[in-house]
Amino acid sequence: MIERGPNVGDSGSMQVILAEPRGFCAGVERAIEIVERALEVFGPPVYVRHEIVHNKRVVDDLRKKGAVFVEEIDEVPEGAVTIFSAHGVSEKVESEAAGRNLPVIDATCPLVAKVHIEARRYEREGREIILIGHDGHPEVEGTSGRVKNGVHIVATPADVAKLEVANPDKVAYVTQTTLSVDDTRDVIEALTSRFPSISGPDVKDICYATQNRQASVRKLAEDVELILVVGARNSSNSNRLREIGEEMGVPTHLIDDARDLDPTWFDGVRRVGVTAGASAPEELVQDLVARLREINAVELQIQDGIKERVRFKLPAELVEASGNGKAQEPTAGAAPAE
Repeated sequence: MIERGPNVGDSGSMQVILAEPRGFCAGVERAIEIVERALEVFGPPVYVRHEIVHNKRVVDDLRKKGAVFVEEIDEVPEGAVTIFSAHGVSEKVESEAAGRNLPVIDATCPLVAKVHIEARRYEREGREIILIGHDGHPEVEGTSGRVKNGVHIVATPADVAKLEVANPDKVAYVTQTTLSVDDTRDVIEALTSRFPSISGPDVKDICYATQNRQASVRKLAEDVELILVVGARNSSNSNRLREIGEEMGVPTHLIDDARDLDPTWFDGVRRVGVTAGASAPEELVQDLVARLREINAVELQIQDGIKERVRFKLPAELVEASGNGKAQEPTAGAAPAE
């Protein structure tokens, strides 16, 4: 347990506890490295379909290095190196890239790709697919677009009650990787109650990094009076961190960076927890700590938490091109492994 410190405004300092783990996960690190390596090997510009990850600082930094971010494949010039974002893409997007003979490097997070594989396997078994996730999120769009007969998207137990399926005995579910573990468990319980024969992976499709960051926020909430989550407004996993803090009764603010801080949040607060979504770089956390030091003297502590050592391999074509120094293009229309 962290010792209680004095109130802001007293002669003592404000305790600031940094969550462990926080910030970049292995999938985000891999996606960013893919863009940076592609720029080094093939030279700018390289084109990235959708934001590579949901963070303005990351996207802006890559844009300065020569990455061009587009929403649709038809915005990519003929023959330009094209990168799919960490969120994954639908078969339609993949086919469009292949149809234009674009050299593609796939930065889809391996854990998202695993969900794609599971969904297609269930479909081959003749099951209707239910996708637990947020309609409109890029990852959900990508996974939905991997299932030929479409999916049913649900986000709450109430959504489950409204489902209409052809055969209740032939259904399966998969999940978006960045959801709240507790909320997803509730949806799974509703699904298994309504469809006893349903197949699915419990909550293990929620990625390890998402689960670890959610657990660290729960631990923070037991020891602090205010939580700051560094992350983008359109970042699903960052929003879940904010929601968890609020659910545990701790005022919690999701901020893009230190400029979003309101000094009045800290009136009477002596213990502040800080975490960051899986797409937020550590430099934003350090900028935040520096801003907090301007508000009050800070006693900085690191939470005792899980040390993540996961690393994902880079795409083979990029490793080969980097290793031999040849700026050869990746295979045109390259698809994710399944």
